[in-house]
Amino acid sequence: MNTLNRTFARRLFISYLIATTERPSVPALIALTGWPRRTIQDVIKVIPGMGVNIYFKQDGRRNNDGYYVIDSWGAINSEWVKLNIDRIKRSLELK
Repeated sequence: MNTLNRTFARRLFISYLIATTERPSVPALIALTGWPRRTIQDVIKVIPGMGVNIYFKQDGRRNNDGYYVIDSWGAINSEWVKLNIDRIKRSLELK
């Protein structure tokens, strides 16, 4: 298979960005992807359905001050994701 399912690829890509970006907040992910806020929020909301343990780490006084953390990839092999990030990006038609 040359490409991944776009929905699954989107989840893997956002998970990858969360794992590899310093303080990956929704605004930071929007800046990295160019995707709308709602898309980012929707993807983050369903990542746990893949078995990935993701949580929001509060880091500030306001409710939305903080960033996302993945502390377990579950059955997803994070090394595979890192090694195949270009394939994932191609599936999403990203450069």
